[in-house]
Amino acid sequence: MSGTGVLADRAIRAMVAAGAIAADPAVTDAQVQPASLDLRLGAVAYRVRASFLAGKGRRVVERIAEFEMHRIDLAEGAVLEKGCVYVVPLMERLALPAGVTAVANAKSSTGRLDLLTRTITDGGVEFDRIGEGYVGPLYAEICPRSFSVLVRAGMRLNQIRFRRGHAALDDAALHALHAAVPLVSGPALIDDGLGFSVDLRPATGDLVGYRAKPHTGLIDLDRIGHYPPADFWEEVRTREGRIILDPGAFYILVSREAVTIPPDHAAEMAPYLAMVGEFRVHYAGFFDPGFGWSGAAGAGSRGVLEVRCHEAPFVLEHGQVVGRLIYERMAERPERLYGAGLASNYQGQGLKLSKHFR
Repeated sequence: MSGTGVLADRAIRAMVAAGAIAADPAVTDAQVQPASLDLRLGAVAYRVRASFLAGKGRRVVERIAEFEMHRIDLAEGAVLEKGCVYVVPLMERLALPAGVTAVANAKSSTGRLDLLTRTITDGGVEFDRIGEGYVGPLYAEICPRSFSVLVRAGMRLNQIRFRRGHAALDDAALHALHAAVPLVSGPALIDDGLGFSVDLRPATGDLVGYRAKPHTGLIDLDRIGHYPPADFWEEVRTREGRIILDPGAFYILVSREAVTIPPDHAAEMAPYLAMVGEFRVHYAGFFDPGFGWSGAAGAGSRGVLEVRCHEAPFVLEHGQVVGRLIYERMAERPERLYGAGLASNYQGQGLKLSKHFR
């Protein structure tokens, strides 16, 4: 297997061939991304009373039995209702080799629909984090926050990334990488990762984002480019360089900076500081090798921000730092890069809703 760092597509295929990743039906090549593997929903969803972790020595099926309200057949499609919590066994299971850990995350389109999707495992004490040597099934916990959604078995709402050893760059290594390849347009704020800020002064016009409407219809996740945005979103406009976030509301905004992920690196979006304000940037956030990449010049693509305000109305201002990117070394360069030979919906993006909207 390849060396230290995030495992690339070739190593993921090798793990499938070796049985470290198994599935029924078998893993398809379409699931393999440059630095991650898409995970597929199984045939049944369990409506549960509350979110939970299995806990040490406990299996997820035991906890489902404690909290289950009813079960739903996903074979022909079923509605997951806004505000409810569901647990879905995934088609994939793991037998991680020594030295390899895994981390899961929602896919970009999942996050942009405010569809909270986290991975849980037997014996798990954290969401989305899987330790070396884990042998067992995977489950998705799904909680639609803004819109009810129609899902089917086989849909891919979350993805998993594998690491051998320590992959994250410290600030000194990040400074050196930025000096070699511009990682961000404009000055780089490097402090425990690469900081990014919000754009509330667009180059043209006054449209700065979208806010989810509170009472909408259903979104069928198989329908691409189908829904009129106005049926689900209110436009957020300002000429003042600031907006006031409403508690409980969900916003789609965009980063001021254009970001580049070189081919031999990957990145993960993380929150900035808990005490910066009463809001949270949700991070659906794996950034694949090649995101925003156009050679050593590093043209970059904007990062879309999924923002929710919490306890009190909060003034968000242009240029305010709201998150950071943690860059990680790849164990090897992927065979395919994001946006190059792949159907990459968000390469070169600006302010953009999920692929389901016209």
